[in-house]
Amino acid sequence: MAGPRLGAPPATPVATGRILATLVLAVVAFQLASSMVTPALPDIATSLSAPVAEVARSQDLFFLVNGVAGVVLARLSDHLGRRRVLLGTLALLCAGAVLAAVTPGVPLLIAGRILQGAAGATFPLTYVLLRETMPPARFGTALGLITAINGGVGGVDGLVGGLLSDHLGFRWIFVAIVVVAVAAMVSTARVLPEAPARTTGRMDWRGAAFLSAALVCVNLALSQGSAHGWSDVRPLALLAGGLLLLLCFRQAEKRRAHPLIAVEHLRTRQVWPLITTTVLTLTGVFAALNFTIVLLSQDRHTGYGMSATLSSLLFLTPPAAIGLLAAPLTGRLASRRGWLLPLRAGLLLCAAVLAVAACFPQNRWVMLAAVCGMGVCYNGLALTTLNGLGVIQSPKESPGALPGLNGSCFGIGASVGIALAGPLVGSGTLTGYRNALWLAVGISLLALVASLLIAANEPRATGGRPEAPADKAPAADESRAAPDGSRVAADESRAEGEPGRA
Repeated sequence: MAGPRLGAPPATPVATGRILATLVLAVVAFQLASSMVTPALPDIATSLSAPVAEVARSQDLFFLVNGVAGVVLARLSDHLGRRRVLLGTLALLCAGAVLAAVTPGVPLLIAGRILQGAAGATFPLTYVLLRETMPPARFGTALGLITAINGGVGGVDGLVGGLLSDHLGFRWIFVAIVVVAVAAMVSTARVLPEAPARTTGRMDWRGAAFLSAALVCVNLALSQGSAHGWSDVRPLALLAGGLLLLLCFRQAEKRRAHPLIAVEHLRTRQVWPLITTTVLTLTGVFAALNFTIVLLSQDRHTGYGMSATLSSLLFLTPPAAIGLLAAPLTGRLASRRGWLLPLRAGLLLCAAVLAVAACFPQNRWVMLAAVCGMGVCYNGLALTTLNGLGVIQSPKESPGALPGLNGSCFGIGASVGIALAGPLVGSGTLTGYRNALWLAVGISLLALVASLLIAANEPRATGGRPEAPADKAPAADESRAAPDGSRVAADESRAEGEPGRA
C-alpha cells in the first residue's frame, strides 16, 4: 500500500537540499497565513469598523476550507502532478492575501481568507513530495522539520503577527505573506522536478463533493454545538447531515474504478486506526495545549492573569521552539527504527505530562514545565510520526489520499477537543480547568489504545541502510516457497521491529 516514488531521488546532496529548502519555504508561507492573523483580529475589527465576532468568522472559514482542500487537492495531485498542484495552492494563497490586504470591509476579507484556506493542501503535498524526492535516509529528518513548522514557525510567527499589527497595521501581515508565497512559487517552478501523474483514470469529483460536504457539516456542527449547546437543533441537524453524506460517499466510492480513497483501504488496520489516533490525539492534546492552558494563563480570577503577549511567550512559544528541534530528531529515529514505537511513546508521555498539569493547575511553573515537555512528546514525537505514517501507510494507487484525509482529521480533532473542553473551561473555576485537563488525559490514553491497533505497512531501514520502497522490494522479500513448491506472497505487515530479510 505504500506510495510509489518519483524514481531515483536527486543524485546530489545539493539537489535534495534545494528541494527541501523550497518545500520549507512553501509551508512557511502557508503557516504564516494560518498563525500570524490571530493576534491581529482586534486590530482588524477596529480598522474595518466591525465586531470582533464577525471578523473571527474569517478565521473559522479559513480553517474549514483548509481541511476540505487538504483532502481534495492532495488527491488531485495524483492525477495532475504534485508540482502543478503545489504551484496552484501557492497562487491561491497569494490571491487571498492580496484581497485581504486591500479589503475595505469584512466580506472581501472573508473571501480572501477562504482563498488562503484553499491552500490547505500545502502540508499534505509537501509530505508526499518528501517521500517521493528525498533519499530514504533523509526522509524522516526532513518530515520532522516540516512537521515542526506545522506546529508554528519556531514559535515566533504569532509574535511577529502581533508586532506587525501593532506598529504597521494588519495589512502588512498579508503583504508579508505575499512576499514569502511569491518566493516559494518562484523556487517551486525552478527547483521541483516535473513528475508524471501517479494514477490513471479521472479525478473522483463526486466522491470529493460528498466527502467535502460531509466534512463541512461535521465541522459546522462542532462549532455550532460549542457555541449554542448540544440541545440546539442546528448542530444536531448538521451532524445528522454529515453522517448521511458520509454514507453517500461510501456508496459512491464502491462504484468508482478510481475512487478518492477506496473503501477497502479505509477498512484496513493500516488506515482506520491511524485516522482514529489522529482525531483522538488532536482532541485531547491540542485542545489542552492551545486552548485550556492558554485561557487558564489569561484568566484574571482563577488563573495567572497574564496578558495575551506574555501568555504566548510562556505557553505557546516554548513548545513550538522545542518541537523545532525534537521533530527532526524523531523523524530521523523513526525512519531507521520504525514509526509506531515513537508514536506510542509520545502519546503515553503526553498523558503523563497532562496528568501532572491536571494535578497542579494553579502552579504556573509546573504548567510551564508541562508545556515544555509537550514540545518533545507532542510536537516532536506524536505529530511527526502521525504525519509520517499518513504518507507511508497510503495506498500505492492513491498516494495523496491518506495524507490529505489524515491532515483533515487534525482540524476535526482540534474542533472536537475545543467543543468538549469549552463548557468546562467556560465555568471559569479551577475545578473546570482541572476537569478539562483530566478529560485530555483520558482522550490521550484512548489515542494510545487506537495506536496499538495500527498495523505496520512496510519494512523499515535498520542500521542506517536505506529502506526499499514497498512496491520495489526484492523478489526474495515478496514471495517464499510453499511446501507444495508453489510461491506465496510474504506477509507485508511484518512484526514491528523485524528487519527485512535479505
